Amino acid sequence: MAGYNLEGIKAAPLKDDVDIVIPTIRSLDFLEQWRPFLQHYHLIIVQDGDPSIKIKVPEGYDYELYNRNDINRILGPRANCISYKDGGCRCFGFMVSKKKYIYTIDDDCFVAKDPSGKEINVIAQHIKNLETPSTPHYFNTLYDPFREGTDFVRGYPFSLREGVQTAISHGLWLNIPDYDAPTQLVKPRERNTRYVDAVMTIPKGVLYPMCGMNLAFNRELVGPAMYFGLMGEGQPISRYDDMWAGWAAKVVCDQLGFGVKTGLPYLWHSKASNPFVNLKKEHKGLHWQEDMVPFFQNLCLSKESDTAAKCYMEISKMTKEKLTKVDPYFEKLADAMVTWIEAWEELNPPVKNEAFVGA
Repeated sequence: MAGYNLEGIKAAPLKDDVDIVIPTIRSLDFLEQWRPFLQHYHLIIVQDGDPSIKIKVPEGYDYELYNRNDINRILGPRANCISYKDGGCRCFGFMVSKKKYIYTIDDDCFVAKDPSGKEINVIAQHIKNLETPSTPHYFNTLYDPFREGTDFVRGYPFSLREGVQTAISHGLWLNIPDYDAPTQLVKPRERNTRYVDAVMTIPKGVLYPMCGMNLAFNRELVGPAMYFGLMGEGQPISRYDDMWAGWAAKVVCDQLGFGVKTGLPYLWHSKASNPFVNLKKEHKGLHWQEDMVPFFQNLCLSKESDTAAKCYMEISKMTKEKLTKVDPYFEKLADAMVTWIEAWEELNPPVKNEAFVGA
């Protein structure tokens, strides 16, 4: 089977440069299956919900565990930018990490197998995606030209073949599809059984629906833009946290000259969430996305926005100007975006004279 040549890559590539961020409300027994691939990495576990509940982590893992009390203690009044009872709480882990790369995974995901029956090393594949260039300015019909056994096709400009740095690697899932509630309701038994052996760069100017259950990114390049919104309990919307981060981060990548890849690696998504509960969480988002997507599609950032943090601050301003007319919630979200950047820079002071590093 064609694929990346991962021979020679250790079971834990770049283990000192990667943090695994896991949001959860339960004990992490699922990590037992992940031992061959994740045990050598440092985990940042963000406990959602009731902080008095004891979370158990399998022995042998090196980890930090943060609950809501810790978030309040570390961020103080700025803690209100971190979602509660929502998967978006994971972005607190992005903020406290000091590693170059982040891999985030949901606690109902397990190791998948490729068509040959071999277990998929998601970390090795994500690292391969992030360590090789992206090609957002011109589409290669053989997809990722940096794969083993492929290259740029005839007619691909030589001036663009160097590519740009990859900031985000968006992985996929077998078994339970990542559907919205209406689609879940009309296709309750549908399962994703197609393993497509491909990685591609999402073109510049094109948005995509980012899923947070199997996601890696270069924290140094786009960390401040990976804010999973203000959603969950106390907010009128949920289940759009990763969507918001994906739209914003893609605009930032386009502005700064970075690339986003999607495709391999796959994992096994084991549990379908309740579509009726999801519909209650999503129903406003299903309407608002018809305004949110065009908003991001038409964003034009200034030349002064030459870092991810500056880009995100400009997006927050435009969110307040353009989306508040859709619903007053977006004013609250815009304020939370500013608070997020303030908290990020307090824990991660920006380097003076930080240069524009895009291409």
